Amino acid sequence: MNYIRIKHLYQKNSKEPFELSRSKISNFIACPRCFYLDRKLGIGIPSIPGYTLNQAVDILLKKEFDLLRKKGRVHDLMKKYDIDAVPYDHPDIDKWRDNFTGMQYLDKRTNLLLYGAVDDVWIGKDKKLIIVDYKSTSTEKEITLEDEWKEWYKIQMEIYQWLFKKNKFKVSDTGYFVYANAGKNKPRFDGRLEFELTVLPYKGKTGWIDQVILDIKKCLDSNKIPDADPLCEYCMYAHARCRSEGCA
Repeated sequence: MNYIRIKHLYQKNSKEPFELSRSKISNFIACPRCFYLDRKLGIGIPSIPGYTLNQAVDILLKKEFDLLRKKGRVHDLMKKYDIDAVPYDHPDIDKWRDNFTGMQYLDKRTNLLLYGAVDDVWIGKDKKLIIVDYKSTSTEKEITLEDEWKEWYKIQMEIYQWLFKKNKFKVSDTGYFVYANAGKNKPRFDGRLEFELTVLPYKGKTGWIDQVILDIKKCLDSNKIPDADPLCEYCMYAHARCRSEGCA
């Protein structure tokens, strides 16, 4: 099997916009070296199996909110958490939620086509759009956004907000994470999971993203592979393996 990709790689001075998904922007923030190897040299980081149960929960939540979307009705969760909004009914909602299209924005400074697929969009009484992200977990702990690795969830939310703002939508700074938790202990399994739904607000900040897009462009245009990030587990694994095999 060939692990070096030759298609869809960045070409400097190409007139065609170069596509970057929300996840690739996050990858650059996490480790410019891994990002460069992936997007320019075709050496991607190792893949992991898909979270099929999480995907199933996403689909079910989307169907549930879609039932209310056309009618402009309020979901019980919105009532429970005093959120003055309804699911946003827009002809492009399915496009925005599609992983291969999403909400798109062509940054003319860099000729990068940025995009990201949201889980849902609500609209408040003030006519501002509210970005919503679904998450699934299984824990006995209280659901919060305080875990260190959940900083990536916040970055994800802020990129979605930024994309909508760039498309001239009025966007609320406050987005929501809808958490489905199957972690509560039950005396019997009985072949079923029972999820408890929690809604967590998050006030996003998008002012940092424009500079990051410029940094990404500079990285891609460079002929020098960025230095390894000492906190990147992929870089550290590659370095340790190479050293043990006598190639470093």
